[in-house]
Amino acid sequence: MPLPPSIAWKLVLVFVLVGAIVLSACARAPRRPLPRNELRRLVLAALTLYAVGVYASVTHHAALAGVVYVSGIGACALAAWLSRGSDSDDPPGGDDDGPTDHEPPRDPDGLPAFDWAAFERQFRAYSNRSRDPAGAGR
Repeated sequence: MPLPPSIAWKLVLVFVLVGAIVLSACARAPRRPLPRNELRRLVLAALTLYAVGVYASVTHHAALAGVVYVSGIGACALAAWLSRGSDSDDPPGGDDDGPTDHEPPRDPDGLPAFDWAAFERQFRAYSNRSRDPAGAGR
C-alpha cells in the first residue's frame, strides 16, 4: 500500500532535515572558522526564521510555516557546521599574545622535564615563611 503524497513528502523532508543535522555534526570541520560576528548573524537569522514560522503557524499558514521552519533548521545546521571551524588543534582566537599553556620541554626519553631544584627552593621558601597560628586573628 503506497503512502499518500501528503505523508510521503513529509517523510522525505524529515529525512532531509535529519540528514542535514547529522551532517553538520559529523562532517569534516571547515578549514577556517567563521568570524564570530558573522556566526551571530547567521544564528540570529535562524531565530528570526523560527519566529516568522511561529507567526505563520498562528495565522494558519501551514505551508508557509513549514517552509520557514525548514529554512530555520537548515540555517541552524549550517551555523553548527561553520562554528566547528575552530575545532582544529590550533588554540582558539588565532595568533593573539594572551596567556597560553605551554608544554614543558621534553627530556630525551620523551617525558616532560621538571625542574626539581626550583621546586625544592620554592617549597622551602613557602614552608619557612612566618605565619600566625590558626585562630590568632580573632
